[in-house]
Amino acid sequence: MKKGLRFKLMLIAVVLILFWLFFLFDLDRYLSLAVLKGELDLLRAYYEGNKGVAIGVYMVIYIAATALSLPGATILTLAGAAVFGFFTSLVMVSFASTLGATLAFLFSRYMFRDWVRARFAAKIAAINEGMEKEGGFYLFTLRLVPLFPFFMINLIMGLTPISTGLFYLVSQIGMLPGTLIYINAGTQLARIESLDGILSFNILFAFAMLGIFPLVAKKVMGWVRSKKIYANYPKPKKFDYNMVVIGGGAAGLVSSYIASAVKARVALVEEHKMGGDCLNTGCVPSKALIASAALLAKAARAKELGLEDTRIPFDFAAVMERVQAIVQKVAPHDSVERYTGLGVDCFTGRATVLSPFEVRVTGSCGDRVLTTRNIIVATGAAPMIPALKGIEKIKVLTSDTIWDIRRLPERLVVLGAGPIGCELAQAFLRLGSKVTLVQRGGRILKKEDNDAGKIVMERFVAEGMDLRLYHGAKEIRVHGQEKYLVCDHEDREVSIPFDQILVALGRTPNTRGFGLEELGVTLGPRGQIQTNGFLETNYPNIFCCGDVHGQYQFTHTAAHESWYAAVNALFGRIKKFRVDYSVIPWATYTDPEVARVGINEQDAKERNIDYEMVTYKLDDLDRAMADSCAHGFVKVLTLPGRDKILGVTIVGHHGADSIAEFVLAMKQGIGLNKILGTIHIYPTMAEANKYAAGLWKKRHAPEKLLAWAERFHTWMRD
Repeated sequence: MKKGLRFKLMLIAVVLILFWLFFLFDLDRYLSLAVLKGELDLLRAYYEGNKGVAIGVYMVIYIAATALSLPGATILTLAGAAVFGFFTSLVMVSFASTLGATLAFLFSRYMFRDWVRARFAAKIAAINEGMEKEGGFYLFTLRLVPLFPFFMINLIMGLTPISTGLFYLVSQIGMLPGTLIYINAGTQLARIESLDGILSFNILFAFAMLGIFPLVAKKVMGWVRSKKIYANYPKPKKFDYNMVVIGGGAAGLVSSYIASAVKARVALVEEHKMGGDCLNTGCVPSKALIASAALLAKAARAKELGLEDTRIPFDFAAVMERVQAIVQKVAPHDSVERYTGLGVDCFTGRATVLSPFEVRVTGSCGDRVLTTRNIIVATGAAPMIPALKGIEKIKVLTSDTIWDIRRLPERLVVLGAGPIGCELAQAFLRLGSKVTLVQRGGRILKKEDNDAGKIVMERFVAEGMDLRLYHGAKEIRVHGQEKYLVCDHEDREVSIPFDQILVALGRTPNTRGFGLEELGVTLGPRGQIQTNGFLETNYPNIFCCGDVHGQYQFTHTAAHESWYAAVNALFGRIKKFRVDYSVIPWATYTDPEVARVGINEQDAKERNIDYEMVTYKLDDLDRAMADSCAHGFVKVLTLPGRDKILGVTIVGHHGADSIAEFVLAMKQGIGLNKILGTIHIYPTMAEANKYAAGLWKKRHAPEKLLAWAERFHTWMRD
């Protein structure tokens, strides 16, 4: 048994023993109003002769009772006032109650917080975030209302991220009004016939009003803050629009659609192409290219499938034209015509935020200023270009510009081994380029577990990719017609020749040139727009969603955030909704695919979350063997001893499709037992989900019950 666990068990045992002794010796009988009134003269006499000892003993008893959450705090408070007088008892009770509450708070934190975090991490993430920002305010409100048991507040607060110092300070101040009432009642103890008389309905109502006061004060302060924020920006008497959306990518399109669906008047401003990165330079073209490359890769493996060895002749320019044709085929879904038909006023031009209520549009409509009650910024992100020495000497390819080429690079260097870099590196490798993948660290797909990245890496090497790990790019050199990427590797300089270089080092939020900086919209360290949990910026009527927000740069997450941004913008005065990031799936479309939802092993270890893990390997799956794709795994993390899913990683053929079952399960609170009890079509890749659940069940088989079953069957044979 671990030392820390042994100490916790001993501490619990001590507390339980103290509780047991308290009730065994019937000590609670001394904490009654009748006993107190009967012994009052004796207590006062003792205090007059032994003031220091009396005060010390009283403080110790009060602190212990509060720390152990024992009943009797009310009687102790009355006794203190009756014996020590108003001001002395007020000071003593105020500090003793706060010290005792803090000890109970620390006990709860030490004993239970890690356990609660481990088992309910996803559920309490939003609560913890709110407590970190406004924990003092919530605690102060609870302290002012005696309807909430103080001992419960102490224990529950110990499970939150609120600091000990803030807990002590707020408790000291927040409990003072209640302490004053009890102390005042104690000075008139002879007149009190029952404890119920201390807190009459009027007093309880007054306390409730006092508790509501901070909520009202918060609203008033918010109104005052808004007035201050908007002081230099006169509000129009009438608005052209309920909402102006800047950016016609996934986030902007969904925001506009939602606004028009609820009959708000909405304007959508896009400077370039509707559909944003996903349609024009991201998801759609990359998957179209991957599909062509995958067919070539499958043809190259013809002998594995029992066919004659064959190669498919192709024209790279025709492949890239097909990619553009697919983009054009999808484009009507995101077109100006479609959204105009939905009731959205679409503007093609550059948007500049002049004030929280005005957006200038410069473009095909001329120069026009739109007045609006709300603004949603959904300007997306752009590829990050590193400040490498000599990079200005060449034309760098990015995930935005690579779709313009029509000549296959003979030697392609891909800088960066994240999802974009890995997907495009494998696609061009299969199309015939000699691809060198350069990564500063020792892993690819570093956000995924090491074993997931390792399987993809092995496939890359098997297909002929030149994988350069621990190579830190530092310079581009050009000698005549030859171009080189110079890297640091193991304390020496390495030069990698290339014809084209694709930079895939991540994406930077688009925040410049829209008037946001001039307006003073708060930006984060990576240039992303900072928001609260309701996607509000520091201007309450300016919202943000999608890649420019920087939380998760996925198309599906942009659409997810858009609902919250649009609804909070349009209906926030009535009801606000905190954005939910509890179940966010994503996938990297390499071969094999890497799909993920929830936490993985490295997340759990970094966040000290206890977990159990089962891994089902796809080399045992019938469909994977039939398709000659028997590589990869389904890895499921669960709460210890329970079938509740914390996270899933799937590496394998069509992993991005198979993981949908786990996404639904996590969102709806379905455990592995329910997945195991669900019929899965044979033979499919999705059967692997059921087999993973079966491994978990086997590990948690009821061994004692099975032993009795064995005895029963033996008896039946006799």
